[in-house]
Amino acid sequence: MNHHRARVPARLLGAGAGVALVAGLPAVAAAHGLSAVYQSPLPLAVYLAGAAVTVALSFAFVLARDLRAAPATDTRVVAVPRALRVTLRAVGLVGWSWIMVQGLAGGLSAAAVASLFLWVYGWVGLAAVSAFIGPVWEWLDPFATIHDILAWILRHAGVGPWRVATIPPGLRLWPAVAGLAFFVWLELVAVAGTATLTVVLAGYTLLTLALMAQFGRDAWRADGETFSVWFRTLNRLAPFGTVIGTGPGTVDPTRVVRRPFASGLLEARWTTAHIALLAIGTGSIIFDGVSQTVAFASVFGNPAVGAKTLLLAVFLGLIVAAALAVARTVSPGAIGAGLLPIAVGYLVAHYLTYLLIDGQRILIAISDPLQRGDDLFGTAFYQPSGTWLPPGLVWTVALAAVVGGHMLGAWSGHVTAQRDMDAIAHPKPARDLRHRKIHAPETARVGKVRDVRRREIPLAVVMVALTTLTLWSLGQAIVQEAVAEGTPPAESQAV
Repeated sequence: MNHHRARVPARLLGAGAGVALVAGLPAVAAAHGLSAVYQSPLPLAVYLAGAAVTVALSFAFVLARDLRAAPATDTRVVAVPRALRVTLRAVGLVGWSWIMVQGLAGGLSAAAVASLFLWVYGWVGLAAVSAFIGPVWEWLDPFATIHDILAWILRHAGVGPWRVATIPPGLRLWPAVAGLAFFVWLELVAVAGTATLTVVLAGYTLLTLALMAQFGRDAWRADGETFSVWFRTLNRLAPFGTVIGTGPGTVDPTRVVRRPFASGLLEARWTTAHIALLAIGTGSIIFDGVSQTVAFASVFGNPAVGAKTLLLAVFLGLIVAAALAVARTVSPGAIGAGLLPIAVGYLVAHYLTYLLIDGQRILIAISDPLQRGDDLFGTAFYQPSGTWLPPGLVWTVALAAVVGGHMLGAWSGHVTAQRDMDAIAHPKPARDLRHRKIHAPETARVGKVRDVRRREIPLAVVMVALTTLTLWSLGQAIVQEAVAEGTPPAESQAV
C-alpha cells in the first residue's frame, strides 16, 4: 500500500482542482431545491457543464496512468472498550423499545421516533457513520441483542442449543437485497406512518429472530439480515473495519481493525448480490431526488402507490442491470469498488439537510416520549429549523460529496479492474495437473490486461451518467406538499 499512498497527493491535487471547478462556481450556492430556504434557480447548463468537466478529468487522471495499489500493510487491530460496546447495545435496545412503546401508546405528532430512528438516524446517520468512521451497527443492532437475551433466558431455563441449518450458497446475501428493496419501497412509495412502521418493525424483528434460530445468529447477520449486510458493505470504505471471528460468518465484537481510508474497497470480495445491493441503494437515492422535482411531477403527476411502485421498480431495475452489465464486461470488483463511494457521496449530498434539520425532532421526542402531550423538558413545541445552515456551506459539502465520491469511485474501480485483469494474466498454477483447467493462451491473457482501459469505458459511462443525473436532480426546483400542523416540515425531508 505504500506505493499507492506515495502517489495519492498528485492525484488528489488534480481531483481537488476538479472539485473546486464545480464547487467554486459563483452562482452554485444559490441554487437547488434543498428546501424553500435554499431554493433558487440556476441554468441547468452550468451544473451539467461543471459535472461533465469534472468527471471527464477524474477518468482521464486514472485511465491515463497505470495505477496500482498493493494490499494495505499499515493496519493494526485495536480493542473496543467494553463500556462503549455495552453503551451502544443499550442504545440500540432502547431505540427499538421506544418505537414499540410509542406504537402501542398511539398518538400522532412530531414526537414520533419510528421515522426519526429508522429513516433519519438509521438510513442516513448510521450509514454515514458506518462509511466514514466504523462498524457501529455491530453493537447497536437490536435484533442481535434481543436474540442474545432470549438465548440467555433459554439457557437458564434448561433449554440446550440445537443444530442450525446452513444457508444455501446460492441464496446468500439475496435475502438482504430483497429486504433493502422492500425498505426502499416502504420509505419512498408507501411513505409509511408511525403505526405502519411499528408493525413492520415488529414483524421484521420476529422474522429475523426466527431466521437467526434457524441458521444461527452470526450466519444470518452475515448473509441474510438486511441492515447488517448493508452497513457492513458501506463499512468497507471506513478507516475502522470488522475483525473476522473464529467461526464462519462471525465477527469479533471486541476488536476492530484500523486501516487506511478506502483500502477496504480493494481488499473486499464483490459478489453479484453485493453489486445488486449497492445498485439498489444508489438508485433509490437518485430516484428520491428525481421524484421530488417539478420536472418529474410535470410528466408523471402525483402517481398512486401502484404506479409509483412500477416507476421505482423500472428505475432500480435499470440501475441494477447497468451495474451487472459492467460487472460482466469489466469485473465485479470494478463496479463494486467504484459504486460504493458514489453511493455514499449521493447519500451525503441528498440527505444532509434531512439529517441536520429533521434530526432535531429528537428534542421534541424527549419532552413527549409517549406522545401523550407531555412537555417534560420544555422542548415539546420546538420547531426544527435550517436557518442556521449557511446555504453556501451546504452546497459546497453536497457538491464535494457527489464529485468526490465519483473521483474516489473512479480510482478504486480502475485499480480493482487492474488487479482483476492481473489475476487473469497470472493465474495460480493448478496443484493437481490431472484436473488442471485449460486457460486461454498467454498472449490472449496479456492482451486482455493491456486492453483493460478500453474495457473500462462502460464503467466510466455508468458513473458519469449517474453523477450527471444526481447533479441534475440537485439543481431542480422541488415539489413540496402541504402538511398538517404538527407534522415535520416538508423542507427537511431531503436534500
